[in-house]
Amino acid sequence: MTTAPNRRITSPLATNDRGGPAASPRIRLYKRRIAISHPDPQAGERLLAEALGAADRDALHGMLRQLVKASAIGQKPDEANLAFMVSMIRSIAPKDSIEAMLVSQMVSVHVAAMRCACRLACTDNLPQQESVTRALTRLTRTFAAQVEALSRHRNSDERAITVRNLSVQDGGQAVVGNVTQHANVLVAEASPREATQGANP
Repeated sequence: MTTAPNRRITSPLATNDRGGPAASPRIRLYKRRIAISHPDPQAGERLLAEALGAADRDALHGMLRQLVKASAIGQKPDEANLAFMVSMIRSIAPKDSIEAMLVSQMVSVHVAAMRCACRLACTDNLPQQESVTRALTRLTRTFAAQVEALSRHRNSDERAITVRNLSVQDGGQAVVGNVTQHANVLVAEASPREATQGANP
């Protein structure tokens, strides 16, 4: 069984000169409701929505309900786990709804992977070890794929342009090989024959 220390207040590990956004408010879990702990309820909701990348109030509360369920330890939602998850989402800083959903999934997969790692460390039963190892491997591969998907989504504005047909006039020069042009960079892969010729001046 995974346990977490009871910590009520989180302070930054070191001062930050960048003057980033204010820390997101804490979330309190009650038997039948979720409460955002902030002196000004509207400001608290706004800060938390910014931290989670939620577009509006419905998106914020929907994401919170899902994160509360994903934070559960032994079928009971855990405030410390939830605070960790919100903090990680805030540090990744989702910029739109797709990123908000993807980053929430990434954090949930990470939490599940770490639970599997704990179970693996605590069991001596070989069949259980094999089962947990398979689950841990799937989760870590999923996490890596999610990181790649987030990177692709964030860089989707740099559309690649591939030139297939090229006409060269007399006296002109052409690059032989695959040419891909991104926003600011031109990359040319030399053909094997050209690479061999370039090596022998």
